[in-house]
Amino acid sequence: MALKTLSTFLSPLSLPNTKFPQFLTIKPSLILCEFPRSQKSRLLAADSEGTGAAAPSPGEKFLERQQSFEDAKIILKENKKKRKKKDNAIKASRAVASCYGCGAPLHTSDADAPGYVDPETYELKKKHHQLRTVLCRRCRLLSHGKMITAVGGHGGYPGGKLFVTAEELREKLSHLRHEKALIVKLVDIVDFNGSFLSRVRDLAGSNPIILVVTKVDLLPRDTDLHCVGDWVVEATMRKKLNVLSVHLTSSKSLVGITGVISEIQKEKKGRDVYILGSANVGKSAFINALLKTMAINDPVAASAQRYKPIQSAVPGTTLGPIQINAFLGGGKLYDTPGVHLYHRQTAVVHSEDLPILAPQSRLRGLSFPSSIVSSVEEGASTIVNGLNAFSIFWGGLVRIDVLKVLPETCLTFYGPKRIPIHMVPTEQAVEFYQTELGVLLTPPSGGENAENWKGLESERKLLIKFEDVDRYDPKPACDIAISGLGWFTVEPVSRSLKISQPKPVETAGELILAVHVPKAVEIFVRSPIPVGKAGAEWYQYVELTEKQEEMRPKWYF
Repeated sequence: MALKTLSTFLSPLSLPNTKFPQFLTIKPSLILCEFPRSQKSRLLAADSEGTGAAAPSPGEKFLERQQSFEDAKIILKENKKKRKKKDNAIKASRAVASCYGCGAPLHTSDADAPGYVDPETYELKKKHHQLRTVLCRRCRLLSHGKMITAVGGHGGYPGGKLFVTAEELREKLSHLRHEKALIVKLVDIVDFNGSFLSRVRDLAGSNPIILVVTKVDLLPRDTDLHCVGDWVVEATMRKKLNVLSVHLTSSKSLVGITGVISEIQKEKKGRDVYILGSANVGKSAFINALLKTMAINDPVAASAQRYKPIQSAVPGTTLGPIQINAFLGGGKLYDTPGVHLYHRQTAVVHSEDLPILAPQSRLRGLSFPSSIVSSVEEGASTIVNGLNAFSIFWGGLVRIDVLKVLPETCLTFYGPKRIPIHMVPTEQAVEFYQTELGVLLTPPSGGENAENWKGLESERKLLIKFEDVDRYDPKPACDIAISGLGWFTVEPVSRSLKISQPKPVETAGELILAVHVPKAVEIFVRSPIPVGKAGAEWYQYVELTEKQEEMRPKWYF
């Protein structure tokens, strides 16, 4: 059969023995049209990126930029190595695949570096397009309890190889303030001030923030979370940070996780959700708890549980943004590298001592009341010296010299149970510290860690003023929080002595303490947090006007 020409298809339809009027005859013609250059470029641009539900989200664009930066670094490093030794080269592709556990780019060169994968495994997974399901060697070791550091810089983490600086990790979050996203900011209740990220607006920009307080299951028994929630909101308002809501949560017991999910679904509005927080604040554990709770009713979150971020006691476990498909609607969930704060104890201790700084069970206040200290008898009367002229060591990390306190002053410590507390006369403190460092006073642990320890180089004198001490219902004067460790409460009148010794005490005065810590570690003086059964008794809610009530964020647990 002969092929028909174009004129055949363009000619008028003709039927046998049929006559059409003259005016119905149509001549074949071909019309060509061309768009203007500006309109054509717009169409090409729309065709390349697309619009609507299939278009790349801001989070995906953000991740692509981060991957392109990592790709460029790897290619530059590869070219340098090729000049020295052609056989030793990192396998890189145009779209760098990352480890789903830590976000580090995958490679096959340095076995100690984050992101390393066995060459055979790499080639096999690459052949079957499954590099997104690969866990690097470092993550496997971290999941088995190994302490492998990777972040260096000022302060640093001695005892391991350093592959990336804290500044480089922070730079990976620099584009976030230009994105339209929902920020979930995490804060550790045990280290509330040290982990708060006071300059979070430098990272989040003008994006809305949901404040999530983690590890509330570690608070002492009989703690009233209503009081704690109100205390957190008051502290947040004093920092002048505008947040949508505050949630008290526990990634271990899943307390409060459902409320966070409801708030995210309400506020994300198709945007990507980014989890922000300081290093080792519990971001990966929170994401795992989030996916576990969402998986009950969401098949997408259930499938995302197979490839969830690794969690460990090492600050800097996550080294790059990790995209997680956790929502049925628009938007993705992103785990981000922790922001390293050099004023925390975790930035100065050895990597082997990092697990000691992480509490694993409920905190129990360890008090040092005046009754355990020596007294001087004069005739029939007893003069109680109290804690004056004594020094208290919190492991090898903190030394508190009591310079001037009331005879009935009590100091109650809240922190990791594995860090011992010892008290000696101040005149013997220097000798005791030099002799027992690494033995009774740990961390730092013994051996090289104690020998290389720089000591307590920073001293801060604290003048604490108090008013209206009620002998029968005493209220703590303040909390003194040590960044990255915990806090101790200063009580001018010990509750344990309010009945046994009915003598009158001063109703106003001042206390003087000298606190010694490693260089760069920060000390915070704050209003006392209401923990334990006693906290609910002395805590007082602030009366607010209707306008103030509207401006305050709501808190949930």
